[in-house]
Amino acid sequence: MVSFFILQKHTEKDVYWGKETVPLAVNRYGDPQDRSSLEAPLAASHFQLVYVNPEGVEGKPDPVRTAMDVRETFGRMGMNDVETAALTVGGHSIGRAHGNGDPTNLGPEPAGADIKEQGFGWVQKNGGTGVNQITSGLEGAWTTNPDKWDHQYLDLLLNYEWESKKSPAGAWQWEPINLEEEKKPVDLGDPTKKARLMFTDADMAMAMDPEYRKISEKFYKDPKFFEDSFARAWFKLTHRTMGNKANYIGPWAPKEDLLWQGNVQPSKKKFNVEKVKKMIVASKLSNKDLIITAWDSARTYRRTDKRGGANGARIRLNPMKNWEANEPKRLSKVLKVLENIAKKTGASIADTIILAGSVGLEKAIKKGGFKVKVPFHPGRGDSTQAQTENRNFKWLEPLHDGFRNFVKSDYSVMPEELLLERASLMGLTAQEMTCLVGGMRVLGTNHESAKNKGVFTEKVGSLTNDFFLNLVDMKYIWKPTGKNSYDIIDRKTNKVKYTASRADLVFGSNSILRSYAEVYAQDDNKEKFVKDFVAIWTKIMNADRIESRKLN
Repeated sequence: MVSFFILQKHTEKDVYWGKETVPLAVNRYGDPQDRSSLEAPLAASHFQLVYVNPEGVEGKPDPVRTAMDVRETFGRMGMNDVETAALTVGGHSIGRAHGNGDPTNLGPEPAGADIKEQGFGWVQKNGGTGVNQITSGLEGAWTTNPDKWDHQYLDLLLNYEWESKKSPAGAWQWEPINLEEEKKPVDLGDPTKKARLMFTDADMAMAMDPEYRKISEKFYKDPKFFEDSFARAWFKLTHRTMGNKANYIGPWAPKEDLLWQGNVQPSKKKFNVEKVKKMIVASKLSNKDLIITAWDSARTYRRTDKRGGANGARIRLNPMKNWEANEPKRLSKVLKVLENIAKKTGASIADTIILAGSVGLEKAIKKGGFKVKVPFHPGRGDSTQAQTENRNFKWLEPLHDGFRNFVKSDYSVMPEELLLERASLMGLTAQEMTCLVGGMRVLGTNHESAKNKGVFTEKVGSLTNDFFLNLVDMKYIWKPTGKNSYDIIDRKTNKVKYTASRADLVFGSNSILRSYAEVYAQDDNKEKFVKDFVAIWTKIMNADRIESRKLN
């Protein structure tokens, strides 16, 4: 069913599901009347729903308002109106909903059920199968033959009057008025009987919202257009977590380049890497600017859907170049220099950005007293603005980045939890996250809004283990100065030495993270820290390249 499904109660700690704790609670909108005010980066209209409430906004039938939720939720999945309508119409052309009974008979959800249930939940006291099933609470089939694909859904949607009724389980649903007996679906328990035919509030939105109705009518008049739209939307829905088409295998993989895939053609030009490095050094850009730009370009990669990353150099395009997390003014200055170097040498801008990060990091390592080479693997290509669909890419915006001590707003979850989510999206282990934060702090790569929080060193810009040394040093105490602000005070002098955020102090308070911090604080592990940091940095810079399995 496209419109509704409840998630399990016990969710992962490294994923932000929203601030609610009660299923179907309505407090994720800045303004409940403005459905576009849904808290980012959430997409579901309610906690524990996948899409929208099938009964209507806040459980009240109102297809026009529900259309707003549908448009916003599917829009955040990168779907336009045609794709959304195709998925709703096509997805509900088969199947049925179940709510033919008393919902109080339902047992606990899968995660809360007894071990004997073997992962199955909501088991009913009366058996709860067949005609007695309860899932969404709505009851009935969408079409006469719910096990066969046909175009009847559109006929029912556009050519019948509908009325709002309660299902046997007490859920609001829509049923057609004066539906012919032969068009009613067969009962699940007794094939000689007829059952309900129903639509959800989201279904009715396809007829009552003016834009969705235009699309539905076009689908009805042009079945081939509908079938092609559904096929493309379904392929997008089920494959958008696979990244670009380089990740596809098998004879059925489409040859066509689809805009939402974010495909990047690899650069075929060869260039002199050493020449580019020399020009970067001569540019007088600071190590901090070089490292930050490479990081910001690469950090958008998400292992969950293989989207984002440095390949394509989309950091120079809309919407990325204007994201607050990327510090647009600083970024514009750096990109102007690096783009000029790329133009003169034949290197792609994407490669130049990452190579610049390597140059800055190697200089920081040298300042710290070591000589470790940062691996660089060319071959990235450059995307154009026309190849960058705002609808898809705007949801990659980092609303938080604990590695740069950045939080865009005051969220209901703590900064250290957001850091964990960012690390999880990037595919980092706890040890890698610890090492990376410690290095980024002493390199001075904080977001401008964080100032010097967590920069526990007198040698800013040198890659040292000072962050860990000062973090675990017992000569300091920590004093809260705000919700996400602390002063680090010398016990003897009672003077403030450093400032910190929760994303800094968690590496001393959490026992597992502290164990990694103590390893990196050891005098004989200074070089290990540098080498580990370089390995993790290289992993992130290459994360979005399918060939990186060999590069790393």
